[in-house]
Amino acid sequence: MAKKNTADIGFEKEIWKAADLLRGNLDASEYKSVVLGLIFLKYISDRFEAKYNALVAEGDGFEEDKDEYTSENIFFVPQEARWSVVAEAAHTPEVGTVIDNAMRLIEKENVRLKGILPKNFARPELDKRRLGDVVDLFTNIQMKEHGDTKDILGRTYEYCLSKFAEAEGKLAGEFYTPACIVRTLVEVLQPYSGRVYDPCCGSGGMFVQSAKFIERHQGNINNISVFGQDSNPTTWKMAQMNLAIRGIEADLGKFAADTFFNDLHPTLKADFILANPPFNLSDWGADKLQDDVRWKYGIPPAGNANFAWLQHMIHHLSPRGRIGMVLANGSLSSQTGGEGTIRENIINADLVEGIVAMPSQLFYTTGIPVSLWFLNRTKKQTGKILFVDARNMGTMVTRKLRELSEDDIMKIAKTFEDFEAGTLENKKGYCAIATLEDVAKQDYILTPGRYVGIAEVEDDGEPFQEKMKRLTSELSDMFAQSHQLEDEIRKQLKSIGYELK
Repeated sequence: MAKKNTADIGFEKEIWKAADLLRGNLDASEYKSVVLGLIFLKYISDRFEAKYNALVAEGDGFEEDKDEYTSENIFFVPQEARWSVVAEAAHTPEVGTVIDNAMRLIEKENVRLKGILPKNFARPELDKRRLGDVVDLFTNIQMKEHGDTKDILGRTYEYCLSKFAEAEGKLAGEFYTPACIVRTLVEVLQPYSGRVYDPCCGSGGMFVQSAKFIERHQGNINNISVFGQDSNPTTWKMAQMNLAIRGIEADLGKFAADTFFNDLHPTLKADFILANPPFNLSDWGADKLQDDVRWKYGIPPAGNANFAWLQHMIHHLSPRGRIGMVLANGSLSSQTGGEGTIRENIINADLVEGIVAMPSQLFYTTGIPVSLWFLNRTKKQTGKILFVDARNMGTMVTRKLRELSEDDIMKIAKTFEDFEAGTLENKKGYCAIATLEDVAKQDYILTPGRYVGIAEVEDDGEPFQEKMKRLTSELSDMFAQSHQLEDEIRKQLKSIGYELK
């Protein structure tokens, strides 16, 4: 996926470059809603205009009939909020006010968008000349040159989300999960139909990738129902816009809310749960939830919410439900605060289907190594767990960031497919099938390296005596270099009055 993610993004890159001009003295977190809001406004305007022109061509006078649009899941855009009005005001001091007004009018006409769209374009900190330049860019670029409008704007939205994540660093974890991780979860779970749920949905990436999966396999997006929630109000609004751009109907609750204290879908039993909860969350309120019905396998410790998230998801699983989630590696082996007992109970309930150890540097936000957990209420290989060590996969796409390629993702998905079919063979250093008895012997630790072992190194054909002679010669040279460096360091320190004894 590394190549796919970073190629053929000329338009997205152009939008980002222009949008980046808007930043001025604003933090990335502040101007994010401005950029994403503009992309959203252009998207719904284009969709509305295409339908409007089709109705005009029909000649029946229905072009201002709201029902003609809502019946096809197209947002109705009132006259004063249409892109032509915004474009006309691009190089006036009132451009920010015109955009804010457009957002308010669109919310008024479309209940689903109420309270969601950004309305902060008129504020003094936002350079109106630069804002006008970005409006011009949207107005002048011929979308059709870049493919379907919905697709290109959806891709642009996603690209900008990733760039904001890169710019914001650690703060971005709450809204963005790298696309290659989400794609891996989706390709293993294969959510063709049923209820899809993410209890910490961020900007909605899990849902977008699920929808893309269905499209790639010629399925019907209407065969899935989407449910989610997020505790951050800004992130929750971003998710609503992201899903609206993709034409995904979703129930994310009527407001942002803490999943542990205000479960917005208390009776939901989901067929697919995909999630990337906050890593190692402390002070999550465990003391107030000691007797919660969700803690079937043990009370999670106050200092870490990993197993609170996991048990919350198990609680919401349907009788045929499956989970794919991201967790910090500590959850594979931790024994503190009763975590070892909770993990043991979940394993003995035969819910764990597979664990994938992921490579480092996949996140903009953290260097914490992570694993993917897959759980299944209807395992085909009962009493067994698949372990995959994918730590050597992926390609560095920047100095700090790694991405899994399309081939990497499909290899992991095929490994699970073969495991389920009963045709998978263990491959040293990559994958292994372990029984629950094997796991019990390892004190219920789920670190894949314990089970897959180390890959056998191919014989390079160099005779042992010759290899030792070469290696000792190289080592001798290194020792000589180290002595030279040591002398130089002593000399430099002495020159500034510090002599090593």
